Amino acid sequence: MDTELVMGLIPLAGGFLLDKILGDPLWLPHPVVGFGKLISRCERRGNQGTHRKRNGAWTAIGLVVFTFLVSKGLLEAAALLHPWVKIALSVVAVFYCLAGKTLIDEVRMVFEAADISLDAGRKQVARIVGRDTSSLTDQEVRTAALETLAENLSDGVIAPLFWYFLLGVPGMLAYKMVNTLDSMIGYRNARYKDFGCWAARMDDVANYLPARLTSLLMVLVSGRWSLLKFVAHYGRMHASPNSGYPEAALAGILNCRFGGPHDYFGETVYKPFIGDNPRLLSSRDMRVAIRINRLSELLMLLFMAGGYWAVFQLIY
Repeated sequence: MDTELVMGLIPLAGGFLLDKILGDPLWLPHPVVGFGKLISRCERRGNQGTHRKRNGAWTAIGLVVFTFLVSKGLLEAAALLHPWVKIALSVVAVFYCLAGKTLIDEVRMVFEAADISLDAGRKQVARIVGRDTSSLTDQEVRTAALETLAENLSDGVIAPLFWYFLLGVPGMLAYKMVNTLDSMIGYRNARYKDFGCWAARMDDVANYLPARLTSLLMVLVSGRWSLLKFVAHYGRMHASPNSGYPEAALAGILNCRFGGPHDYFGETVYKPFIGDNPRLLSSRDMRVAIRINRLSELLMLLFMAGGYWAVFQLIY
């Protein structure tokens, strides 16, 4: 039993450590690039005619199921070669599915650039947000970076780990496909509102529990239980059913305000404010946010290890 437990935790610990050491180096091929090519090919063929919504549903469901089954088959084939081949492949898969270090590094660079000049901050934050940054104020540059950091903690770390705990590496990779589908076609514009609606809804469902778990982890590591009411109040104000919860947790911890008008290249979208203190953000706030991120990740790992132990106690 102890051996089985340890063997199950090795991919988790190994992949997590690799992410902390390497991040997402440009010289390494990434499976998400392959996911993107598959999605683009399916979109070109299916996003036309009178059955776009149906085609989009089949595309989203088919690619997620395909990812799960192929990864499961590859792991089973690797196990036939040797158990350690499967473990090594699993470590690499977990590493590729986590995106903690890279975003933390990017957010740090945004604040460092903003400390130099507003123009430098705008250019740097454009690397991590999907909206027009050319007219952002210094406060908006810093706010955008921290909003993205909070959301990425859920999408890039906690959610993949959550699905790893439930469904192993295949579930983790399937979640990554869901997330990639949403980021590419899950928009409400004229091009994707029909074809991408299933991808968007699947992403909402896949992130529903992880987003709320993320906010709970953030509150726990902050040591301020009273913030749970704050998160419950402001978390549901976001247009997304999920993104508001980690953002609300960070806004409460920093005693600041997120949200407001966002310029998406000519289209202004007014997002409800999360928090009620429009104070200026500083590099100290960035350091606190990064510390909260890292502690939340570690607490999630501890919860998962405890969960594995409890499951093995019940099974064996």
